[in-house]
Amino acid sequence: MEPPKKLQDIKVAVDAVIFGYFDKKDLQVLLIKRNIEPFKGGWALPGGLVLDDENLDDAVRRELCEEAGIKPDFLEQLYTFGNVGRDPRNRVVSIAYLGLVNPSYHELFADSDADDAQWFSINKLPKLAFDHQTIIDLALKRLRTKIQFQPIGFNLLNEEFLFSDLENLYKTIIGQDIDRRNFRKKIMSYGLLNDTNTLKKEGSGRPGKLFTFNQEKYKELEEQGFYFEIK
Repeated sequence: MEPPKKLQDIKVAVDAVIFGYFDKKDLQVLLIKRNIEPFKGGWALPGGLVLDDENLDDAVRRELCEEAGIKPDFLEQLYTFGNVGRDPRNRVVSIAYLGLVNPSYHELFADSDADDAQWFSINKLPKLAFDHQTIIDLALKRLRTKIQFQPIGFNLLNEEFLFSDLENLYKTIIGQDIDRRNFRKKIMSYGLLNDTNTLKKEGSGRPGKLFTFNQEKYKELEEQGFYFEIK
């Protein structure tokens, strides 16, 4: 007779890759410094175990609020990570999320399992706990693809922005130069930008127009089967 199968003893967690963007700087990712073992004192993604009576989306928002003091403007499920041994304590399956915030509107405040919360350049990340580098790599790949087909990049800009700010953002995230003339022509043809009739001067160049993103127009186009594409 075969021995009885061992009952599952699997814990469920959430982890969040939150990207932020400071004007004319590298793309940033939010990390917290752990104050518990394992990897105490090391840097990791904000996250933690899901409570028994908690939905996944509620869990990740709670962890972000507790460990970093932020509420993302854009948040969606990314992927499920469940390799055996990914957590030295238990068998843990983590549902990872991808989020976007404008750091200018969010003051970081570490609490709960975190001693600190900071923004790090995606190009200069410290050694990370668990498999969090793998999670970030996948999130960045998803972001670089998604931003070319859905205007989520506006979540990273100020409410009012120069067109050059939008160009720099896309170039920074995609990681390569873009055809500026073609990019401007396509963006303007969608009617997604509102001209504020306000000029802003930067450096020695001519003042540029400030725009806002027309969220209502995008929702209207999306309902009509609109396909956002910048290439």
